[in-house]
Amino acid sequence: MIELGNNIINGLAVVIFLTTFIIVAHTRLYPWVSTYAIQSLALGLLATAVAYFTDSFHIYIVAALAIIIKSVIIPRFLRYTMDRIRVDKEVEMLVNVPASLLISGGLAILSYYITEPIIVQGNVITKNCLAISIAVVLIGFFIMITRRKAITQIMGLMVMENGLFLAAIATSYGMPLIVEIGIFFDILVGVLIMGVFAFQINRTFETVDTGILRRLRD
Repeated sequence: MIELGNNIINGLAVVIFLTTFIIVAHTRLYPWVSTYAIQSLALGLLATAVAYFTDSFHIYIVAALAIIIKSVIIPRFLRYTMDRIRVDKEVEMLVNVPASLLISGGLAILSYYITEPIIVQGNVITKNCLAISIAVVLIGFFIMITRRKAITQIMGLMVMENGLFLAAIATSYGMPLIVEIGIFFDILVGVLIMGVFAFQINRTFETVDTGILRRLRD
């Protein structure tokens, strides 16, 4: 059972890792949202597997919330926001795709190098998820600072949050249930507020390009 649990959890962690790179490689917004939904679904399934193989009932609730909020509600809201503001479907980048993938690969290697001593000494079934979680956080931050549109920066933030959620599951099988529920609703409210801000910015300045908005300071 332990070996089966390791295989399932590691397989889902690889899906989360690969979808992060797919998000980096995408040049259109709607596939970004769809890939994020797939990543969040894999994250919810991973949490379900952890709950099953560790007999942690409260993680089932966390997994259900992750699937409902992250892979259904948030992607639908983001698509609704993009339709309302009629945002250009192309992703505008400060760093091109090949360079972004190379940098993301470097961040992944750095994450493994940092966590390798912990992974070697660990004995929990989620020990291999720690390096992936840190890589996802770093790549999500990289997405935030290299994409020009407010919507894509929101996506970068959500990818970072997925990495943090995976880190919590990997290191301590999740936080206390009440804390997890509070975090999920904070995330949902935060995305709603950021979507409203994106709508207002687009209505006022007829763009969601943050590079153009920075020129207002000059």
